[in-house]
Amino acid sequence: MIINRKQMAKDKLQLLKQGYSAYAETKELCDYIEKELPSLNIPVRIERTSIGCWFIPETDSVCKD
Repeated sequence: MIINRKQMAKDKLQLLKQGYSAYAETKELCDYIEKELPSLNIPVRIERTSIGCWFIPETDSVCKD
């Protein structure tokens, strides 16, 4: 099975648009997602680890009970 990395990145960008966090396990995916982030127009925090990157959308709303 061939894995299309660009499609994987687009799927992760779609998660971010929906308000979910996304994890990219390779430098190639991290770089592509990071390059595309400005087009989303949403603030995203990037947490880099030795094994990949977490992309976490930042929200202004706080959960209230």
